[in-house]
Amino acid sequence: MRLPLRDYFRKKNTDKSTASDQLPRHIAIVMDGNGRWAKQRGLPRTAGHHAGMVALRRTIRYADELGIQVLTVYAFSTENWKRPRLEVDFLMRLPSEFLKTDLAELKEKNVRVTVIGDREGLPHHTRDSVHKAEQETAGNTGMVLNFALNYGSRAELLHAIRNIVEKVSSGSLDSGDIDETTISNHLFTASLPDPDLLIRPSGEYRLSNFLLWQLAYAELWFSDVYWPDFDKVHLLEAIEAYQRRDRRYGGIKL
Repeated sequence: MRLPLRDYFRKKNTDKSTASDQLPRHIAIVMDGNGRWAKQRGLPRTAGHHAGMVALRRTIRYADELGIQVLTVYAFSTENWKRPRLEVDFLMRLPSEFLKTDLAELKEKNVRVTVIGDREGLPHHTRDSVHKAEQETAGNTGMVLNFALNYGSRAELLHAIRNIVEKVSSGSLDSGDIDETTISNHLFTASLPDPDLLIRPSGEYRLSNFLLWQLAYAELWFSDVYWPDFDKVHLLEAIEAYQRRDRRYGGIKL
């Protein structure tokens, strides 16, 4: 019998080890709908992105409280550079703002910060901020908070393939030894388990070039709520939906 997650938060004496057996190890989130949230309120899109940062802060706290091992958030895609310059500049300042206010709490809670994506394409101030967070939390052993920043899954796969080809050309890897594990080990997420659950708010039903290889057998959960309004109730709904799924990985249970 699965533990009702709402009771998990209510009861102080909940057995977390039992609950964690029923939880997804790795949750990935497409933080979508900030601009539309702002438009509904007659606000600039930047206000929506700032509200989205607040939603991220509380989601990190909820996920950590539940015992989620890895939380990957899609913060900025390789396609987001197409947005207006002022909006992009604002988005590039958000990681620095977030880490300036929240890094101390993340360190206190034993959270380890990691980043996937093309760092070389980021402004220096953004790159320096995330590098500092990675360095200062490198020894932490709690939840991994993984930011997908200037990230695109096709670019990631291309990067992996090029690295594999170079190893084959140099003779350090035999082409006959290439398998799925080889590819996984050359992705940005090589040190992480594949996501068990993908959450996408905002009413969109697509992956948007996010973790295409890693999400092969993830459970997908979509919601019409915009990301700035995403809260504990929505996270619990997503996880409870995940718990009701029958994950067979292409096989059948006898």
